[in-house]
Amino acid sequence: MKTKTMKKILFMASAALLLSGLGSCERRKALTEAELPEVSRQFITEHFPGTEVSFAKVETEFLDKEYKVVLVTGTKLEFGRKGAWEKVECKYDAVPDAIVPEPIRDYVARQFAGHRITGIERDRRDYEVELDNGFELKFDLDGRLIDFDD
Repeated sequence: MKTKTMKKILFMASAALLLSGLGSCERRKALTEAELPEVSRQFITEHFPGTEVSFAKVETEFLDKEYKVVLVTGTKLEFGRKGAWEKVECKYDAVPDAIVPEPIRDYVARQFAGHRITGIERDRRDYEVELDNGFELKFDLDGRLIDFDD
């Protein structure tokens, strides 16, 4: 009876180890701009016209894929597995207005006049924006402020 129990424990431990190893298996590969998803290339062309891609890579982790791009201006872009933008960080410029939802642009213009949005990140639940004065603001998908950090 003890042997059967020990075999079950060893099997479960081995399976857990194998699954945890698969989840952390990450691969990175450098890409050319042409190898980026079409949606990502269109985003770059539309919002950063005439700006050259300095570096691009894809990171693959188990069931997820993420594209990261650095432009020659120092702007960093992140795209999800289907190529839609998830994060924009501008080193020297403001994030293009067309990327920022209007209610968020309006809020920042009213409450932080004279300051620029230098970063924006979105996911299924919210938007996070970073201002040039160091403030970080979190908005729900309807553009209502839900949190901030200074």
